[in-house]
Formats: sequence, C-alpha cells, structure tokens
Amino acid sequence: MAEQGASALSVPEEWPAHPDPILALNRLGTFDWDLDAGLFHMDAQAYQVFDLLPDEFDGRPESLAVRVPPIEASRLDAEVAKAIKDGSENYGAYFRIRRRDGSLRWTHSLGHIHRDATGRPRRVVGIVRDATKDVTDGDTGGPWADQNAAFRRQTDVVQSITAALAPARTVQDVIDVLKDTGGLRHLGVASLVMGLVESGRIRLVAEGPAGGFVPGTRVTRVDEPYPMSEVVRTLSPRYIESSEEFAEEYPILWPHITGLRITSAAYLPLVAQARPIGAMGLLYNDRRGFSAEERAVLVALGTSIAQSLQRAMLYEQEKDLAQNLQQAMLPRTIPSVPGADVVVRYRSASLGRDIGGDWYDLIPLPGGRVGAVIGDVQGHDTHAAAVMGQLRIVLRAYAAEGHTPATVMARASVFLHELDTDRFATCLYAEADLATGVVQVARAGHIDPIVRHTDGSCRRAPVDGGLPLGLSAEFGRLEYPVTTLELDPGQTLLLCTDGLVERPGGDVDDGMRTLTELIRQGPCDVRELADLLIDVAEERGGDDDVALLLLRRRGLDTARPGGRLQQHVVPGDPEALTLARHLIRASARAWGAGERADEIELVADELITNALMHTEGCAMVTLRVLSGSERRLRVEVEDSSSALPRRRDAGETGVSGRGLLLVDRLADVWGVEARGSGKAVWSEFVLPDSP
Repeated sequence: MAEQGASALSVPEEWPAHPDPILALNRLGTFDWDLDAGLFHMDAQAYQVFDLLPDEFDGRPESLAVRVPPIEASRLDAEVAKAIKDGSENYGAYFRIRRRDGSLRWTHSLGHIHRDATGRPRRVVGIVRDATKDVTDGDTGGPWADQNAAFRRQTDVVQSITAALAPARTVQDVIDVLKDTGGLRHLGVASLVMGLVESGRIRLVAEGPAGGFVPGTRVTRVDEPYPMSEVVRTLSPRYIESSEEFAEEYPILWPHITGLRITSAAYLPLVAQARPIGAMGLLYNDRRGFSAEERAVLVALGTSIAQSLQRAMLYEQEKDLAQNLQQAMLPRTIPSVPGADVVVRYRSASLGRDIGGDWYDLIPLPGGRVGAVIGDVQGHDTHAAAVMGQLRIVLRAYAAEGHTPATVMARASVFLHELDTDRFATCLYAEADLATGVVQVARAGHIDPIVRHTDGSCRRAPVDGGLPLGLSAEFGRLEYPVTTLELDPGQTLLLCTDGLVERPGGDVDDGMRTLTELIRQGPCDVRELADLLIDVAEERGGDDDVALLLLRRRGLDTARPGGRLQQHVVPGDPEALTLARHLIRASARAWGAGERADEIELVADELITNALMHTEGCAMVTLRVLSGSERRLRVEVEDSSSALPRRRDAGETGVSGRGLLLVDRLADVWGVEARGSGKAVWSEFVLPDSP
C-alpha cells in the first residue's frame, strides 16, 4: 500500500467513532488512515471486506499485504501516489484481494486526502466495498461486462460531482454544483429536491426543474407523511421503484407531481457525523427499479453531498460569527464633523471564521479638530479582533485627552506591549484642524496616506514613521516624528490598510501606484469613490481585510470671520517651529488674510525665533482676529523674559539684527506688553475687506 491516500468522499475532520448505519446497511466499510502515525483504522465492515479478524491486523498499512497481492498493491500505490502528487483531494480505485480460502475478489475504494494549511497530506478517510459483481475478472471473463461499464460510468459521475463539490463554501455553492455540473443528468435524474433540517422541520432549499415545487412543502415537519421526512426519521434511503408504488405510499404528495411523469425515485438522508442534516430526492422519468450496485452509488453520492453541506453550513455559521464580532469591535457610527465629509468602509476577507484586526476610527477633538485613525493588528483570528478593540479604545482616550499625535502613538505602543499578547499593530493617526487645513500625521509601520487634489490629481504623502505599536515599546524606540500636511478646501485625505494595496507576489510600492491611479480616475464624490475602491477589492479577492477612511475638507463659501489659534513652541525642537509656521499660514488664509498670509507667517516666525534665541524657555504664539471698524489679525509671541527687544544695526555684512526691522516694515503696527514676569511682543495686520 502507498504511504499516502484519501477517500473520494468529502468527510469531516472528525470521522465518527461508529460507522454510518447507511454505509453498514449497504456493506460499505470505512477506514481512517493517520499518515503521521502510520496507522490504518478500519470498522467491522471493512474487516469483512478484507476477510480479516481484528486481532489479525496490527493497524499498519503494509500488513494488508497478506490479503492484497503485490501486483495489486503496486497498482493501488500508483493511484494513490498520483493523487498525492497532483494535489488532488480524491481518488478511486479497483483492486483484487486474495481471501483466506485462496479465491480472488474485486474491491472498490473511494478515498479523500486531508491536507494541512501547507498542503501536506495528513489523513486519509474513505470507504471500501466488495465489487466482484461489478467487475469482470480478466482471467475468466463473465456476463457482467455491460453492467460493469454502466456501473463504472455512474461511479465516475459520483467522483466528478464529489470533486466539483470540494471547493464549495456555502450551501448555495453546493446547490449550484448539483444543478449546474450536469452530473445528476448523467445519472438519469430528471428532477431534484433538497431540504435541510432546522429545529425539527425540513426547509426546502433546492428544487428543479422550475414548476416542480409542491405547494405547502416549503417547510414540513419531520413527522409528516413525505418521503424526505421518512428518510430523516429512519436515517435509511427510500427507493421508490415505480409510479404505482409512489402513488400508493405517498398519496398526499403524488397528485402534485404527476405532471413530472415520475417513474421512480430515490430519497436519501443527508447524514454527517451520525446526525441528519437534511434529505435529498432524486426523481426519474425513464427507469424503474434500482440494482444493489446503483443503490451503493447513490449512497456514496448522498454521503459526499452531506459532508459538503456540513462544511458549507459550518462555514456560513463561522463567517456570520466572525463578521458580527468584527462589527462589534468597530465604531457603530461615525460622528458628523463640521467642515468635512467623512466616509468609512470595511471589507472582510473571505476566510470563513478567520477575522482580521483592521480598524478605523474618527475622534472629534476640541477646537474644531478631528482625529482620524487607521490600523491593523497582526493576525487573522478572534484574538487579533480582541486586541484591536482594546487598542482602538485607548487610542481614542489618549487623543481625547489632548496629547500630541506623537504622544498618542507612544502611549498606545506601551499599552499594547504591556498587554498579555505577542501581537503588534501598524497604525496611522492624523489630527486635522478643519478650519486651517493643517493635518499632523504620525505613522507606526503603516502605509502612507494619499491626498487627492481638487483637480483629481493624486499623490502619496510620505510620512516619517516609527516602529509598529508594541514593537517600539519592546525595543525602547518610542519616537514618532510628526509630519505636517496641508489640506486645502476640496482636497481629500485617504487612509487605508494594506489589504487595499497588497497583491500576491506584488510590491507595496507598485500597489500604492496602482491605487493612486485608481483614485485619480475615480468619481469626485467621496462615497462613490469609497464604493469603487471596495468593489475593486472584492473583485480582486485576497486573504486580508480592508479598512478605508476618506476625509474631504469642505470648501468655505466665505472667509471665516474670526478665530483663535494658540501654539506652544519649545526650544531645540525644529519640528515644533515648522508646525507653528504651517498653522499660522493656514489660519491666516482661512481667516481671509489673502496675500498678506505670507507676511503674517514671516513676522510670526521672526518673533518666535527671537523669543527662543534670546530667552530661556518656550514661546507661546497666539493668533486671533480683532473686530472693529476694520478687521485685524493680531500675532502675539509670549515668553518668560522681561527684557524688552531692541533694534540693532546689522550693518552691511551682518547676518542677524534685521528681525525687528522686518517686523516694522511688514506689520501695520507692533509693540510690546508686560505679561506677569515676562512679556508679549505683538503685531497687527489689517485684513482686506474681500477674501
């Protein structure tokens, strides 16, 4: 015997301890071959097929050589080895055994190969039966040639249907295979009916052809006088060999199907792990009666369909559970944000019970700001989803406390590191001031955001990043540099997880370029654009979830009449000074400064630089709009020193000393005010009447 093999039947991972009563009644033995342990388990009927007693067999496949002649063993080994090498799930083979009285008997085996996630064969389960009546012995000849050919054709049909059922994931997939492959027609079946057992009732899930539906049978009780109810109760097939028998045994059903011209029927219980999960009826209009061999073929077909249905039902249950758990972990609603259109989308990977750790979030913040989060926890299981839920909550809490994006990411990394988990997470946090369009972004091992401009052009916005959350805390590298972007009215910021970018065998950069081009060609409406991106992800498939967040800054009909901005700038932090300049320029533009926005930025930069260079401590910059006979924008830079600024003559070759001269030239008015133990240097700019 070969060291690898499996049955053509789609069987569950846990083969029942006791043989299926239907198989036993039809003299079908079952086997379970553990390839890792090298043990071959058989039930009582299989021992009879091999003409062995349990104490004569030690469980090793090679010990079957006492019954299987070497030439037959070699041929069987070749069939099984071919199925293993080809990656097939099933095999079927006829071979001869020599009984203890010396006579040769034909045996038929159907096997299914169970493989692990890497494709390595682990187990073989299947059936064996005495097939001497089906096969003509090549040495002696016999009268069975025609019947043998017909039986082989039927067996081939069953094997082809079983192979077609292997990839079926849902109940509807199973039904489609039975209706569309043509295999049932090759068995001579004129009409099909199938029902599933649910809470003591049988619910009809498939019937055909059209017009064959019997009123009142969509849902029936198990105790009603219908053939499907009978086979579910008895766990035994019901073969109706003539129209007269059908009319006599089932008088309630027969008048409704006379138009189908039924001449015989076979009703099969669909049993999985010794439990009825449904029933199937095969109706014929060109035959009467069923031979023992034909009944064996139909039993094998029913067993294969039952196992496929069980897998499909389990898949659907697990997928529903995974999706419900995933949705419970994500925000139930996205808050309305003044000044922006926000759209989120989520697409689950098609992996049954597997569930990803992708998430999105939108966090309203004080002062007209909003935090946008996108992230992905390592792994595809319920643990990843649980970690994701906790991480989403703490990120929201840290952001709501008013911490900077860098601090939010660092604290979230420490939190994840201190959890009882070995998972890490990639994340991107963007804090947007919708009044000014300034967006501060921190990235933890995540892919960059994409900005779509009002003319439809797109660009990938490079963001300096740190290590993924959890890893940065483990390695003591909690630095998350903040990159500042400016989002003009009408522009859209897109955040997504790598499931939208990565392709099997593809490069992330290539995926980003493809995504950028797709966004460029997509619709202007953010909702339509989000739907398009998810549709593309659905068509492409893949084993990863997709989370997507689009934030479009709305345009303002008129300039903002007034506002206030306040920002701390600490010495020795060039990023803080750069951010302050961005905020000042963006605020000035938003408040109607027009062309004077650049002048305001330059003056503020000079005042901040002077405070940092000539005092000890940080600088506080404040921008606000003053109302009155004319609108003015006031810039104040406060420090802790009481020393007043003074003008200096820089000379022709001096590199400094021109700051206050520049302030005097550009500002309409400026001055100094005492503030406690320190001072504030201020300047004002008259704003134009029309923005």
